[in-house]
Amino acid sequence: MKLAYVIAPGRGKTNLLLAGVAEALATHGRSLCGTVQLDTERAEDHHCDMDVLVLPDGPKIRISQFLGADARGCKLNPEALETAVGQTEERLKAGADLLIVNKFGKQEAEGRGFREAVGEALARDIPAIIGVSEGSRDAFMAFVGDAEQLAPEHDAVLAWALEATQ
Repeated sequence: MKLAYVIAPGRGKTNLLLAGVAEALATHGRSLCGTVQLDTERAEDHHCDMDVLVLPDGPKIRISQFLGADARGCKLNPEALETAVGQTEERLKAGADLLIVNKFGKQEAEGRGFREAVGEALARDIPAIIGVSEGSRDAFMAFVGDAEQLAPEHDAVLAWALEATQ
């Protein structure tokens, strides 16, 4: 089982790391499946827009919903997330060199989201890299049992992925 996860300190840093690694892997000819998250800050209403790019080539899906100027933080739209999950699962059936999941978060901790896609990739012996938040680490480890934690550095994650997909 080739399964790794990464936790980058700082808001949005794991998203940037995995998006950069996905781009580098594509230039190395790797067939990717999954999602990377692209956030757009909106300081005027203390909100950010969260989009995921379904790998390898889209679509880009808005997974956040605006709940008003007084809402705190970004608010997940679970239906939009499930659309991205469904597209990932369909593409996974066609095969891939690597699955990247931008985040094992609350949805996955509660048994939804990308859990089945991760399980399917592992059952098909497709390596996977998962972004994990510090708050979801225990739920992630309970789900997978064991995974290699990677240093939150582009070169370290890229090297693991290149080796895992040889």
